[in-house]
Amino acid sequence: MKYRTLGRTGVQVSSLTLGTMNFGRIGRTTQEEATAVVDAALEGGINVIDTADMYSDGESEEMVGKAIAGRRDDIVLATKANMPMGDERNHQGSSRRWLVTELDNSLRRLGVDHVDLYQIHRWDPRTSDEETLSALTDLQRAGKIRYFGSSTFPAYRLVQAQWAAREFHLGRYVTEQPSYSILQRGIETHVLPVTEQYGLGVLVWSPLASGWLSGAVREGREITTSRSAVMPERFDTTVPSNRARLDAVEQLAGLAEEAGLTMIQLALGFVTAHPAVTSAIIGPRTLDHLHSQLAAADTVLSADVLDAIDAIVAPGVDLAAHEKFDTPPALLDPSLRRR
Repeated sequence: MKYRTLGRTGVQVSSLTLGTMNFGRIGRTTQEEATAVVDAALEGGINVIDTADMYSDGESEEMVGKAIAGRRDDIVLATKANMPMGDERNHQGSSRRWLVTELDNSLRRLGVDHVDLYQIHRWDPRTSDEETLSALTDLQRAGKIRYFGSSTFPAYRLVQAQWAAREFHLGRYVTEQPSYSILQRGIETHVLPVTEQYGLGVLVWSPLASGWLSGAVREGREITTSRSAVMPERFDTTVPSNRARLDAVEQLAGLAEEAGLTMIQLALGFVTAHPAVTSAIIGPRTLDHLHSQLAAADTVLSADVLDAIDAIVAPGVDLAAHEKFDTPPALLDPSLRRR
């Protein structure tokens, strides 16, 4: 396992992060299974665990808390807030009112007195940067969080938040958590240059592109991944963007075989090769999944392989641009771009 500095914090983190979205109802995992995954991940050298309040409505945090009991100080523990937690209209977002309340809920579920990294799960256009950053700064000063970061923010919002922190003399986001894979390279155009400019640590999610790059998706095979059962429209190969992904996967599979690599090694080796990326978040549902991903921890792709990947999916290109989560609201709602 390789270790890197998380932005400018001085904290050393593993090049792979254990993501726990599959803990609980979403991944149909039991506490025993979740604890076994955490045990194996830590034994394999991972020292960062990432969860969120909304993963299985808090069940993931509860499972993580039980799994790390007695060894919390050896782990860089990260969670997130902002997404809806129930039907109450104010139980979501990035307001001071909600963040102060929900952090206490997360700490209770995790069974800890602080988290190392508290992340805003999505940009909230209804809440000012000053409101959110002032709340996070106060929570940091209270000792409940060590650092705070953003997740899936558009590049211009990252810049605006940095300027707001400077203008109002507040703490700033020190990390960003964007989606990034061989098949979704759009963040190379705007987001990663911004994170490098401001010295942000970058924890990328979905490096296996929701299973497209796991090795289980190939031409002529029935797609039976767990994610395809939940979101079949993203794997319907009659859809042009999905067809483009499958064509790319076939070329990448040939490249991986020629290089003596698994598809997982190719995929994880690619994202961790970018100088702006600190760590890639893996989200195993089983021990077998985890072991296949840990096997990629020390993968270093040659320049020839990276050049070949560029020829298959060009730098800065998203093969499924409509699946982006950081699209400016005005591109999704026509009323916001009409006078």
